[in-house]
Amino acid sequence: MADTDTQKRNAAFAAADLVPNGATVGLGTGSTFRFVLERLAERMRDGLQVRGVPTSRDTAARAAAAGIPLLELDEVDRLDLAIDGADEVDPQKNLIKGGGGAHVRERAVAAAARELVVVVDEKKLVPVLGRAFLLPVEVLPFGWKHAERRIAATGCKPALRQQGGQPFVTDNGNYVLDCKFDGIDDPAWLDEHLNALVGVVDHGLFVGMTGRVVVGQADGKVRVIP
Repeated sequence: MADTDTQKRNAAFAAADLVPNGATVGLGTGSTFRFVLERLAERMRDGLQVRGVPTSRDTAARAAAAGIPLLELDEVDRLDLAIDGADEVDPQKNLIKGGGGAHVRERAVAAAARELVVVVDEKKLVPVLGRAFLLPVEVLPFGWKHAERRIAATGCKPALRQQGGQPFVTDNGNYVLDCKFDGIDDPAWLDEHLNALVGVVDHGLFVGMTGRVVVGQADGKVRVIP
């Protein structure tokens, strides 16, 4: 039986092999995506030509170290593909992302791509989003407690993300509220409602944005949900 890291690696390598020569690719963030970078670097040594748009400073540094030429999102009109991990995936391929706090840039990159390919191990497949994983909502530091009250009115318990005893600050200079739901039965409604709240920058709920989902399984095999 394959452990979780092996499942992630198998799925990440399979996703990286979907990248065509000459593509401009959105580069996700997180532990699973590091395996994607590893495989892309291997393919580049064999002649693959690829350019990347990173979703975080961490990914930018890792991709540059791997020798991947980087672009800013505003330098391209359209991405051929974006590859990223997810914290949860429901049967409709809606996602919760943002455990690493890069969800705002991840959503921007995914929206600019012809397809978002999501890489997960099979434990990330859930019947309903939000029962186990907290939904991150990025808010402006100015007046964040007012935003917190508005967000709580959607039926969750928000908590300010901390790092080293201080508020966690995203690459965009904002705070993150991690929101505990009993389950998100209507992701489309919550997506629309959060987007309309004053003080909310964006959130980690990806509704209707996913193309293929590449799943690493415990038996060591990889399956693709189209």
